Amino acid sequence: MHRWISYLGRLGLSLALLLLLALPAQAGSVDWRELPATEEGKQWWDAGSLRRTRDGNLSVLSRYLPPPEEEGRPRLGDLYVMELDCGQKLYRDTAVNGVPRFKADWQPAGGDQLLDAMIDAVCAAGSDLPA
Repeated sequence: MHRWISYLGRLGLSLALLLLLALPAQAGSVDWRELPATEEGKQWWDAGSLRRTRDGNLSVLSRYLPPPEEEGRPRLGDLYVMELDCGQKLYRDTAVNGVPRFKADWQPAGGDQLLDAMIDAVCAAGSDLPA
């Protein structure tokens, strides 16, 4: 009898833990900030995701939507986690659509007005963040 009660107790505890782990995770709120559209498309960045990296750079989630195709059909956009070096005005995509890009190379905006606006806006917003 004692074994049976002990078994039921462990089973109940296991089920309770399983239910707690199965509860939906609370995602953080997003605060999309739209940049002025250009010929390159549209881009937004999430102010709620803005963080300092261990190296002192900024990390932010962004969404890019290319311009529509010639037939006017909308194209699918992409989600990026970008790391920005504000001092040198460089960026690198550390993840694209949820897929990590390990050892991504640093790049300049290269005259892309959307990327220039992104770097300027995010760096201005992140200037208050502690290092």
